[in-house]
Amino acid sequence: MIMINRILIFTVTFFVFGFAQAQTKKWTLREAVQYALDNNITVKQTELDMENTKISKKDAFGNFLPSINANTSHQWSIGLNQNITTGLLENQTTQFTSVGVNANMLIFDGLRNFNTLHRANLAILANQLQLDKIKDDISLLVVNSFLQIVFNRESLNTLLYQNQVTEEQVQRTTELVEAGAAPRGDLLDIQATNATEKQRIIAAENTLKLSKISLAQLLLIKDYENFEIQDEEFLIPPPDMLAQNPGEIFESAKELRSEIKLAEANVDVAEKDLAISRGASYPTISLFYNYNTRASSADIFGGVLPDTENPFSQIGFVEGTNERVLTPNFNRFTVGPENLIDQFTRNDGHSIGFQLSVPVFNGFQTANSIKRSKINLERAKNQLEQDKLDLESNVYQAYFDAESAYKSYEAAQRAFEARTLAFDYSQERFNVGLMNAFDYLQAKSALETAESEVIRSKFDYVFKLKVLEFFFGIPFDKL
Repeated sequence: MIMINRILIFTVTFFVFGFAQAQTKKWTLREAVQYALDNNITVKQTELDMENTKISKKDAFGNFLPSINANTSHQWSIGLNQNITTGLLENQTTQFTSVGVNANMLIFDGLRNFNTLHRANLAILANQLQLDKIKDDISLLVVNSFLQIVFNRESLNTLLYQNQVTEEQVQRTTELVEAGAAPRGDLLDIQATNATEKQRIIAAENTLKLSKISLAQLLLIKDYENFEIQDEEFLIPPPDMLAQNPGEIFESAKELRSEIKLAEANVDVAEKDLAISRGASYPTISLFYNYNTRASSADIFGGVLPDTENPFSQIGFVEGTNERVLTPNFNRFTVGPENLIDQFTRNDGHSIGFQLSVPVFNGFQTANSIKRSKINLERAKNQLEQDKLDLESNVYQAYFDAESAYKSYEAAQRAFEARTLAFDYSQERFNVGLMNAFDYLQAKSALETAESEVIRSKFDYVFKLKVLEFFFGIPFDKL
């Protein structure tokens, strides 16, 4: 019964573990690069900068359109105040409402609007080039990290295979020692080598784990334990690119690389900034239009009626008869306020005109702005030249690095082939007792070193050739 339970537990564990392993995503190189480009924080920040430049372009375009503003006010006036409708002083509490609309349109401002719009377009281009450069750098970084994992994995597999050979020799030497056909010292030497290889395998496994964690962190993936890459075979690419002259690669890079285009765009932006600064020294002409109207809640004059209580007032005497001269008395009366719509219609007013503003003196602000723009333009030009020099240096460095890496790989391959033949010969001699364990282990160690160097030089050449092709303008998806 206990045995059946153990078998059942083992079976369930096996299937659960196998299902979990099947669910673990294995990343291909292209998937890793695309995921990094989609989730990298620097890329996202640059994309937000791109949105800002697009908004700035809308601002620049909006400068060509008129500005229209509406205003209104409502106030309470208590005490002796002038009625804004009748113009009379009245001691009362009234309410006043005014409504207005004004429009202003810039006609000429030293072409600053045109230059600002052009600058906004250039800024969008510069941001796009900056984004492309960042994506290129991230792509190469992911490729390097991915290849590092593959290199560490192949190195580990090589150690595992060599250790398997060593363990077979441990078993064989043990049988020979027990049969008295080999000295015990040979067995001890091989066992020590086996223990050393076990240590190297542990170190290689740790190095492989660290390289996976490094790539996972680059991709912003937190599940380090389950992060795994696809088993991809990286063949040795032909050295066709090395047949190119590095000068030709540099000339191609100048036309295609985003860092040079970005520097050129920055020069164009600086030139527009200078034009905008100079535009501030020109007069500005604008067209304006205003509309205003008002209304009051105060009672208005309705007319006059005879004064029934005091119908006449004496204003003098007739000469000679002394007869009084009388005049009729009248009382003014008011009626409720006029309809608001009628008041707004009657009290409205319009004004239209041009405004000319000529800059005379503003504390050297315009002159200093022009000087700063000239300095920034020179800096942008200098940066362009520096970027060209840096690109030329990087291209030549990448070319000679790739050339050296290819030669190193060829040399390592020849050395490995020679060491393989030497080890096969040493193994045959050791198996028949014509070579001691020390010399055998020396030959085996030399073979392991040669094989490790082939793996190292292989991936060093692959990556450096990809860098050179990148400078030549080959898109990543075609590398």
